Amino acid sequence: MNFQMNFRWLKRYVPRGLYSRAALILILPVVTLQLVVSVVFIQRHFEGVTRQMTRATAREVQLLIDRLPGPDAVLPPDLIALAQGLEIDVSRVAAADIPASSLKRWYDLTGAIVDASLRENLSDTRRVALPDDYNVHVYVSTAAGLIDFHFDRRRVSASQPHQLFVNMVFFGVLMTVIAFFYLRNQLRPIKRLAEAAEAFGKGRSVPYRPSGALEVRAAGSAFLDMRARIDRQIEQRTLLLSGVSHDLRTPLTRLKLGLSLLDSDDATDMLHDVDDMQRMLDGFLSFTRGAGDVAPEDTDPCDLVERIIRDSQRAEIPVTLGDATGCDQGRVMLRPLAIRRAVTNLIDNAVHYGNRAEVSILLTEKSLRIRIEDDGPGIPADRRGDAVKPFTRLDSARNQNRASGVGLGLAIAADIARAHGGSLRLGESEKLGGLQADIVIRR
Repeated sequence: MNFQMNFRWLKRYVPRGLYSRAALILILPVVTLQLVVSVVFIQRHFEGVTRQMTRATAREVQLLIDRLPGPDAVLPPDLIALAQGLEIDVSRVAAADIPASSLKRWYDLTGAIVDASLRENLSDTRRVALPDDYNVHVYVSTAAGLIDFHFDRRRVSASQPHQLFVNMVFFGVLMTVIAFFYLRNQLRPIKRLAEAAEAFGKGRSVPYRPSGALEVRAAGSAFLDMRARIDRQIEQRTLLLSGVSHDLRTPLTRLKLGLSLLDSDDATDMLHDVDDMQRMLDGFLSFTRGAGDVAPEDTDPCDLVERIIRDSQRAEIPVTLGDATGCDQGRVMLRPLAIRRAVTNLIDNAVHYGNRAEVSILLTEKSLRIRIEDDGPGIPADRRGDAVKPFTRLDSARNQNRASGVGLGLAIAADIARAHGGSLRLGESEKLGGLQADIVIRR
């Protein structure tokens, strides 16, 4: 537990996408391996080889120093011949002509080793100049004065050591790109499975065929089996409730006609009972229809909500339009009839238990929220989960002076929201004090 607590802060810096995490898993080991190999190679190869070559060259320079004449004598021909045979140029220089300090480029990997080795093996070395990749100047105080020993850089260090890093970077990038394309082909079936599952969660069935590795194929086949079972269950539920509701309409109609011909108080009460049963059947049918099989359309949610409110106001339902924010954020893929049914049910539910309702809409780049608020008694927080279940009536938590419903209004709205990949959230209205119902749909 403590180990997890100590490294929990790393989650903020870990990418969330599958491609990004796969790229991190792929690139991080390659970069780490290259860094380790580079450091070890420099320490074990470049440093050792450079020291050995520099010591050998320093011994040759020391041989020439031992053969130098006095300060005023001319350099003897045999010394010049020996220096040429060793491929070293020897010349006197003035103290003012030498660099103020040793010269070395900042990216010279072996320059510091050459400088230190020459100073270690040539005790009277004044300066070491490494101006480029081809020349080395060693300024030494000798009996003949200040001497410049000039020789090829390849004599003291491996030639072009940066080629190792160029090759490592080039082939590292090349293999990373190749591996990324291969990894992308392996991740594509997982992404297709996620898209099919997300579409099914929004009530759409997109074509999907399992592919990829064996584990991904197994997950895809399990998803197809699950989708088929859920489709069969929904179809059976719809057929059962639709059949029962349809078959009961005929006898109810006959009862209603028969009771309307009777002129008594008992017949009137029984006629009310028949009307209640008719409302229950209508509720059952609305619940079985849910979002329906209609494909989503590119819809303007603000215009849709405004038309729903205008239709409700024409029916003398006390509902008003509140804040409409973000209507310029574009359109949303919705099933207009299903959304109309959900919002209408929530409005009817609001005015059923309260005196008035208010509808507001919030549209952002990521989500759509349609909020319905009322001034009724609301629903306690511990019972809101039960309120969205089918055939659940919370009359003890609502206004007892109003007629009870079937218990499907919130369930139908929640089912339609889930069919759009969203949810129905219940809370307490801060503006009106009653129930607050939010239909939240991801874009």
